[in-house]
Amino acid sequence: MSERLQLAAQRAPLPDQRAAAAPSTGTTAPAPAAAAGKKPGKARDSFFDNAKYLAIVLVAMGHSWEPLRGDSRAASALYMTVYAFHMPAFIVISGYFSRSFDASPGRLKRLITGVAVPYVVFEVAYTFFKRTAGGDPDYPISLLDPWYLTWFLIALFVWRLSTPFWKVVRWPLPLALAIAVLASVSPDIGDDLDLQRVLQFLPFFVLGLCLKPEHFQLVRRKEARLLAVPVFAGALLFAYWAAPRMNAAWFYRRDSAQELAAPGWSGAVMTLAMFGCSVILAACFFAWVPGRKLWFTALGAGTLYGYLLHGFLAKGSRFWDWYDVGWVHTPWGEIVVTVFAASLITVLCTPPVQRAFRFVMEPKMEWAFKKDAAEVARRR
Repeated sequence: MSERLQLAAQRAPLPDQRAAAAPSTGTTAPAPAAAAGKKPGKARDSFFDNAKYLAIVLVAMGHSWEPLRGDSRAASALYMTVYAFHMPAFIVISGYFSRSFDASPGRLKRLITGVAVPYVVFEVAYTFFKRTAGGDPDYPISLLDPWYLTWFLIALFVWRLSTPFWKVVRWPLPLALAIAVLASVSPDIGDDLDLQRVLQFLPFFVLGLCLKPEHFQLVRRKEARLLAVPVFAGALLFAYWAAPRMNAAWFYRRDSAQELAAPGWSGAVMTLAMFGCSVILAACFFAWVPGRKLWFTALGAGTLYGYLLHGFLAKGSRFWDWYDVGWVHTPWGEIVVTVFAASLITVLCTPPVQRAFRFVMEPKMEWAFKKDAAEVARRR
């Protein structure tokens, strides 16, 4: 018996090995039961929580810079550079943590309660906000036409449902790129479910599905961090040159080339070129993300809260003419706006805000689902 126990102990993986080998269902990996009397929990990966928090801060900053682009060519260049990679980086992370999605009943339930339900709630909430604060009382409620930030939820819903497909095809990323290219030259797709964005951002989600932990380790090496400095500086210089010459709407990926008053063939060229640029800049971003636990690491678990909630103030600042104040358009005013946006999104990602809005963002809704037949049979 003692020999068997010794053999089992030798074969058993260490806690770190179990965490590394665990399939990714979020930013968590199974942690061993605490010997100090704590309940078994899940250990989060600080790197990905840090990356999600920093990416969502850049999203909020980008929204705050939009009305300032006309005041400064430098501000416009910074805006374009950030827009080139902040949502792609966030979508890559979403794809990476969707690798274990298999359309099982449990994961479908979480997809409905964690993505579909918040989409419906916030789409309706944003509609009433636009009707009241935006002075458009007749703006219709339409779950088929996402308004403002809610496009990401419907896109994530579609992308995650398609995960099993991308797992079985031989060349998932080239196929996703081909679909994005076709979407960029197809003006007849329309606005239903923001399909242009769903399809044009699709390659980043599929890229995340294809990535493995060692790929992130590669960009986190010291050499990569140093190389990211001149690369990012070059991107800023190029954006400064391109700012007066390029339509920033290309980065939104919500329109075809023809809708941007460009020839159809340019849609294919821009889709592939921007994908390459976005991947490179996202890699630079990941290279700079710290891997250790910091004061903001825990906020990475609440990024979707911050994303959806900050939209009311981001749009409200336009509805209430906050940017009509002269000092906002000075260099110091732009800095204040940037700091305010970063501070706001930080507060909205905190645990108290999560607890207050969890009933909307992560409802359990056990009443809405049938009991798993297999679980019932097992209990019997």
